[in-house]
Amino acid sequence: MILKDSEFGDIIVRKNTLSSGIKFSVSTSGRLAMSVPKSTPNFLIKRLLDQSRKQIRTKLPVKNPETQRARDTKKQLLKKSAKNYLPYRLDFYAKKYNYTYTSLRLSHANTRWGSRSSTGTISLNIGLMNLPEPVRDYVILHELAHINHMNHSAAFWAEVSKHDPNYKRHRKVLKMFTPGV
Repeated sequence: MILKDSEFGDIIVRKNTLSSGIKFSVSTSGRLAMSVPKSTPNFLIKRLLDQSRKQIRTKLPVKNPETQRARDTKKQLLKKSAKNYLPYRLDFYAKKYNYTYTSLRLSHANTRWGSRSSTGTISLNIGLMNLPEPVRDYVILHELAHINHMNHSAAFWAEVSKHDPNYKRHRKVLKMFTPGV
């Protein structure tokens, strides 16, 4: 549930059957998050929030609601451009180098640029759209190479190198960025 608040913006409220008390935290997006017992009525959640404002202000690094909205807008734009670009680029390289994958999943993980599951699904982070195209291509080729090698063995890196001779430079550039928006 999302609770609208004039001071903290959108507050993420999670009602949890295992919770025995109220816990405040900051989500990865910088929003205030509350975990409360499942049976907690909404009026009590609002009252607890009002009673805890001073403590939240001093102890939790909650982002400004304007910053949250700007981040949400940026994320939506990235998602749209990723949807229009990444499937075609992945398909281009898969056909060019004769790889087959089951499906593509676009994600917004905070720590991973991409991954490949044992079922053949390739996940690519929408944050790739913030990278230079050669680095984006490196990530795609890296994940496609995992189709034949589900590890980072010497054979895996040899395969990546075969399709991207500059992969070491692209890896260095990649490390200068972070996947989160």
